[in-house]
Amino acid sequence: MYWTEIENQSKKLGAILTQNQLTIATAESCTGGGIAYALTDIAGSSAYFNQSFVTYSNLAKQNLLGVSAKTLADYGAVSAQTVSEMVTGCLKNANADIALVTSGIAGPGGGSEQKPVGLVYFGWQIKGTPPIVEHLIFNGSRTQVREQAILHALTKAIKNLEKNIDTV
Repeated sequence: MYWTEIENQSKKLGAILTQNQLTIATAESCTGGGIAYALTDIAGSSAYFNQSFVTYSNLAKQNLLGVSAKTLADYGAVSAQTVSEMVTGCLKNANADIALVTSGIAGPGGGSEQKPVGLVYFGWQIKGTPPIVEHLIFNGSRTQVREQAILHALTKAIKNLEKNIDTV
């Protein structure tokens, strides 16, 4: 449903990264590698795509990205605090210029009153700048939530880069 838009945003982001000789890495939970798939589906992406971490479990978030056990225990995997640590760990461990991460509840189960199905936290960080973290709540099926999250992550990455390209 959203893949044409996702492909268009992936091409646009790839062009910006290529033009500015920048690299990107992703760390994904609820999107399960979908952002990495979208980025690497573009021919020539090896020029700017460093690597991806699919950190679906809390243990993977700790081992691969350096998220603290205390953060996970205190706030949960789907939180601004966890995503902030994920994006910083992704940027550092992938040795990239830009990192993009997601963690959320795609559904159909797993939600609560405090953290409903469709809640997704996003993190973006450009080397040398603090992380940007936000959250949105999407409606629809599991697939629709994931696709909307992928599209939003790519679109916001483009906006963040265009706004901050001089700092990279």
